[in-house]
Amino acid sequence: MSPLSRAVDVAIESYQQRLSPRKGYSCAHRVAHGGTSCSAEVRAIVRRRGVVRGVGPTVRRFAACYTAATMLMASDVRGVCCCGPIPIPFRF
Repeated sequence: MSPLSRAVDVAIESYQQRLSPRKGYSCAHRVAHGGTSCSAEVRAIVRRRGVVRGVGPTVRRFAACYTAATMLMASDVRGVCCCGPIPIPFRF
């Protein structure tokens, strides 16, 4: 990895360990579709492709997360129970 890729990787790791657990909500893409969070996905993209070549896939992932958040806000979903890899939305 290049020095820039390493720096971005360390920054994402710090976010995942220090900030993400305290923010109080999960990645909308993960809630809606299961799988990895955006931070984990972007970290994997940077590791595979580097920062510059990873810009396109990163933007697409954030756009997909925005779409998922919009979809979840339009529904009455209040939370998600995960049974293995399958997210099951519930309402209260």
